[in-house]
Amino acid sequence: MNHRHVAPLALVALLTGCGVPTDDTPRTVVPPWGVRSAAPVDTTAPAGRADETLCLVRDNRIVSVVRHVDRPPTVEDHLRHLLAGPGTAERDSDLTSALPGAVDATGATATGTQARVAVDEPDDDAGRSDEVLAFGQIVCTLTSRDDVTTVVFLRDGRPLAVPRADGLLSEQPLTRADYAPLITPD
Repeated sequence: MNHRHVAPLALVALLTGCGVPTDDTPRTVVPPWGVRSAAPVDTTAPAGRADETLCLVRDNRIVSVVRHVDRPPTVEDHLRHLLAGPGTAERDSDLTSALPGAVDATGATATGTQARVAVDEPDDDAGRSDEVLAFGQIVCTLTSRDDVTTVVFLRDGRPLAVPRADGLLSEQPLTRADYAPLITPD
């Protein structure tokens, strides 16, 4: 046999005979003892599910919670979900909201990366004094979105001065950093 033909034949035999068998169907690979695998992927979740972060209150601190929704909410939907308050499981975890009676937010729109929240005059008998937490809940919730970086509040279409965590009033666009001292770390 000619040596020029042996080398290519040996290469073909080496590449095709690597010893890995093929199966007709997929099979489960079990990691060896002591090897931790990644967390399993939830394949039962319907396509299009999204996470929605809401900022609620516990012990006078803002706490982020994640809810699973069928589709990514609009800015208006996101505010509406926050205004609806904590669900049963969240209430069972001692989460509340400072919004009812403190801030009467009536709607939200987005302009670029800024959320614009309309706020009505509060009722005289609202009985809440935790406006800072309430405005912080809105700012932290809306800026948790990828498409919102700042929030402004409007009353009758004009900028509304709202309290920041440091007690100062601001008509300027607000961010999560304006309420950082009130936020429980994740």
